[in-house]
Amino acid sequence: MNIKPDFANVKMPNGTIAKKNPEDVQINDEIIIKPGEKIPLDGIVIEGKSMIDTSSLTGESNPVSVAKNDAVLSGSINMQGIITVKVTKKYAESTVSKILELVENAVDKKASTEKFITKFSKIYTPIVIILAICILAFGTLTKTNTLYEWIYRALTFLVISCPCALVISVPLSFFGGIGCASKHGILIKGSSYMDSLARVDTIAFDKTGTLTKGKFEVQEIIPEDISKEQLIEYVALAEHFSNHPIATSIKKLYNKKVDINRISDLEEIPGKGIKCAIDNKKVVIGNIVLLKETLEEETKVKNKEANNEETEINEEEYGTVIYIAVENEYVGKIIISDEIKSDTKAAIEELKKIGIHKIIMLTGDKKEEATRVGKELGINEIYAELLPADKINETKKLIKNNSENKIAFVGDGVNDSPVLTTVDVGIAMGGLGSDAAMEAADVVIMTDELSKIPKAIEISKRTIKIAKQNIAFAILIKILILVLSAMGMAEMWLAVFADVGVTLIAVLNSLRAMKI
Repeated sequence: MNIKPDFANVKMPNGTIAKKNPEDVQINDEIIIKPGEKIPLDGIVIEGKSMIDTSSLTGESNPVSVAKNDAVLSGSINMQGIITVKVTKKYAESTVSKILELVENAVDKKASTEKFITKFSKIYTPIVIILAICILAFGTLTKTNTLYEWIYRALTFLVISCPCALVISVPLSFFGGIGCASKHGILIKGSSYMDSLARVDTIAFDKTGTLTKGKFEVQEIIPEDISKEQLIEYVALAEHFSNHPIATSIKKLYNKKVDINRISDLEEIPGKGIKCAIDNKKVVIGNIVLLKETLEEETKVKNKEANNEETEINEEEYGTVIYIAVENEYVGKIIISDEIKSDTKAAIEELKKIGIHKIIMLTGDKKEEATRVGKELGINEIYAELLPADKINETKKLIKNNSENKIAFVGDGVNDSPVLTTVDVGIAMGGLGSDAAMEAADVVIMTDELSKIPKAIEISKRTIKIAKQNIAFAILIKILILVLSAMGMAEMWLAVFADVGVTLIAVLNSLRAMKI
């Protein structure tokens, strides 16, 4: 509730400021955020600069500097200057709203341990009631003691058998673990996923934006019979509506204002590229597979390079290559490279240390680039040049061959969404990641740091351990005192301890999950 915004200062057309409910604010409205106020909706800074506190969302303790054209997330706190923000998402789709929804719905996704306790209670409760009646009936029939003593003994038995410690402490352990994870910038959508995380022994990674920064830089532009400026213009226009990191890097080179009326018939092909019409000319931009398919369909191949995957550029050294064809004729290529995230290598090593036996890369990138990144990170099993459907097929094979333990997949793009829903645990990058990926995932890493994944597994394992400790402790104590009660050796004070006392001890043990 601390991150939920109470109001938004909306800038009206006449220049006045109106205080509105965040749910009533529309996209493209301008809002004013003063120092100390929560940012109520996601948006882009259009005026002013400040430092914002994002710790409640990402776990990042250091304030983040923002200025004009920087994106800000709802739930953050403005610490210094006044900033004007143009709203890009409605409240229902904003970061803070989605986080609150995840927390509220986390209880619906119960872990197997919680399900066991629910089933156990349904069987356990009638059994102990019947046993209490049997104790009373046995005493009445045998007349070994007074009726009062047998009633007292039966009631003591019932008090001891009350399953409060199990019913309360086990879910509380998971809530503590989920809360602890959120403090580290890890959103786990339910205790069932925490249960699965604790049993993961195979993790598959997407490459771009997951293992790498997803911040591409254009290394070289190689036109064919057209100018570099014309080549960049075609690509920038075609990629204008795309948020893919590769598209962003290319659009940076094109400083002119884009006239969207020049663009028509836009079709984005997942894992391959884009087809569209620019100034009524057919333009294809993408990988070598898409270019070959397009040019072979039209049988208008101008340059032999379009029909041959061997290029004069060493792609293993340079990175990703984007090919461009206009009016079914090859006109050039742009070479782009991506950097590996600073904590990726350490995260991979940490995963191996905590018992993740198999680490795999599933990527749509070319084999040479994937091999280069995999070699640097120590990932030996690499599947490259995969379309979204291919990624699903590979993960299904992994699941089939590894039925005993759990499979996790880590991704960030729209094309990763189907895979995230296929595996046992889908993990999405929440910073650079797409909304579709975060929606499909079971776990969201808000900071984009891969080092959070071993942390999430560590928290899950510790939480499961605490829940099992509570189960074992509660059941053993209850069985022991139940036996003493049936034999007439347990007083009511001991029964109260077996119920309330054991519950309090189990609750205190559950709270340890919040401090991992």
